[in-house]
Amino acid sequence: MTLSSLSMRNAKRQARDYLVYFVTIIITAALIYAFNGLVFSQEMRVLSKMMSTMPLIIVLASLVVVCIISWLVQYTTNFMLSRRSRELGTYILIGLENKQVAKMFFQENLIVGGAALVPGVLLGNLVYQALRALVLALFGKAYHFSFVFSMPALGLTLAYFLLIYLLAQRKSRKRIRSMKIYDLIYFERRNEEAAIQNGVRRKRAFIVSIVLGIAGTVFIMAGDLAIGIIGAGMIIAFLYGFFASFASGVPAYFEKHAEKKYGGQTLLVFRTLSAKLAAMGVLMATISLLFTATIISEGTGLIFRFIFENRYEQNACFDLMISTQNPQAEYFRDTVDFIEERIPSECSWEYNICLRDSAEDSRILSKYIKEEMWIPEFYSSDAVMAFSDYAALREILGYPAVTLEPGTYLLQCQKYIASALKDWNQPIPVGDTVLEFGGIQTEIFAQYLWNVNGGEYILVVPDEIAETCVVDHRMYSIKTPEHMGDDFYEEVKTRFRDKIEGYKDDEGVLFYIRSEDEKEMASSIATIVFPLYYLALVLTMTAATILTIQQLSETERYRRQFSLLHKLGMGKTDMQNALRKQFTIYYAMPVLPSLIISGAFILNLANLTDPGSLYGAGGPLMVLAVTLALFFLIYAIYIVMAYTTMKRNVLP
Repeated sequence: MTLSSLSMRNAKRQARDYLVYFVTIIITAALIYAFNGLVFSQEMRVLSKMMSTMPLIIVLASLVVVCIISWLVQYTTNFMLSRRSRELGTYILIGLENKQVAKMFFQENLIVGGAALVPGVLLGNLVYQALRALVLALFGKAYHFSFVFSMPALGLTLAYFLLIYLLAQRKSRKRIRSMKIYDLIYFERRNEEAAIQNGVRRKRAFIVSIVLGIAGTVFIMAGDLAIGIIGAGMIIAFLYGFFASFASGVPAYFEKHAEKKYGGQTLLVFRTLSAKLAAMGVLMATISLLFTATIISEGTGLIFRFIFENRYEQNACFDLMISTQNPQAEYFRDTVDFIEERIPSECSWEYNICLRDSAEDSRILSKYIKEEMWIPEFYSSDAVMAFSDYAALREILGYPAVTLEPGTYLLQCQKYIASALKDWNQPIPVGDTVLEFGGIQTEIFAQYLWNVNGGEYILVVPDEIAETCVVDHRMYSIKTPEHMGDDFYEEVKTRFRDKIEGYKDDEGVLFYIRSEDEKEMASSIATIVFPLYYLALVLTMTAATILTIQQLSETERYRRQFSLLHKLGMGKTDMQNALRKQFTIYYAMPVLPSLIISGAFILNLANLTDPGSLYGAGGPLMVLAVTLALFFLIYAIYIVMAYTTMKRNVLP
């Protein structure tokens, strides 16, 4: 049998024995190819100018993925080397040279990578179609399936995989070429010893690691970059210190509490796990760090997505808005006349936004709201709108008609503001008149941007009262008929930009086009959120794959163990419970610290956003819940797969 045929046979066996690793490499290849497809897609680039940055961001994300997968391949290769060291030593014993064995080992791993690349690219075409459909849906474009095989994407994917395997295999090749027969044959017996043997040092290390974890989490949440970097270093020290001391501490704990060993399957479960953790302390800390990065990446992506979507929805009720503090300016009057010549009169409205100028209290509402939450101060006084203008705008938007009783005012505000005003019923002076509270309306009313329909909220007052108030800016808002397409908006924008040259910047000019805002929102999600999900998925699969490989590698030992227990009289139910507990603790260990750290980080990051950016279905708690649901959905697949395989193979 030649070395090539031996490499092929071993590669087939490797793909079968390490199926979870092989499948992970296939999925990774599919993701890399699919995102490379977006990089080279001309269809994506023409959707928006902002999409021009997407190829660079995806390439940067892919380089991070290459580093992560290189580590996975290197770890798995070294793990295979330790498990097959006796076999490789036997090859040298029967006459092969070290360099021939190293070459054979390199070839079989390269064959596995190539075998994963082929189905990965085929699957990647389907993943690319899914990504393409999502991006087109964000831009409101129709999706039509069209099979596209991108040679540049394939070439870049192939280059990434060559880089991954060359980086990963270099160390194992060097090790095999330099190891003696004795070292190879007994390499499998080498284990990582407990990092901290001394009980006093172990206890101190555990306490110090907990303190570092708490301090690091607080530092990360501080919001300062330098302090956050220090906090990240503390978190890393915490994870490695925690697992080093914890793995050493389990046997010590049961030595002092011997009576707790013998309840249920405790002795069996913790004897097995303590031995495993002692050999995996550093690895467990690394995996926990990967899980922390995974959850933070997913949560950050979800936060950005909700921010982009909520900001867009707050202003998307109108198709076009123009405002200025100089209503007689040529750029304003010419643009308004140009639009009104082309659209029906019932689709647009021109009106004033005024300020309530009261010497007693110019911002009585905002001060009341600030007792419950922080809000930005857009104006020096509470914004005011005449009721006739308000009624006309509601009719344009298709909202139900409302009434305003004489001597009263209405509050039109965003929903999150209404929650702070649930007990509000105070009268407000407007000019020389005191108006009583008449109710709250919370429909979307373009109240997020500067110089629109009030900052977060606006007072709706009788027309005669509004006429006595100081005008802050003049607005022109339209909701155009469906037949007015992008060409119309582009013509309006060009005309407006041409006219505004030469005017001062302090005239409070706003020019808003909903379709452009929609493209900006879609571009932001595609260029920021998608790569974050990409990284999170690869991180999750990498960490879960390593955990699963480690667990399934113990199949033979578990089989012998449970076979002996069966002969000694242990029932099948007790053995299943023991196996289930071992799996639960084993897979929970690296996740629990990650949940605490990343959960605190995500909640803090969500609360640092502008008020109203994350509200209702996109609130901080919902962000955290969805993030954890996505994470555990993927993680559970690996757990169930490993448990089912182990249960089938080890229980008598």
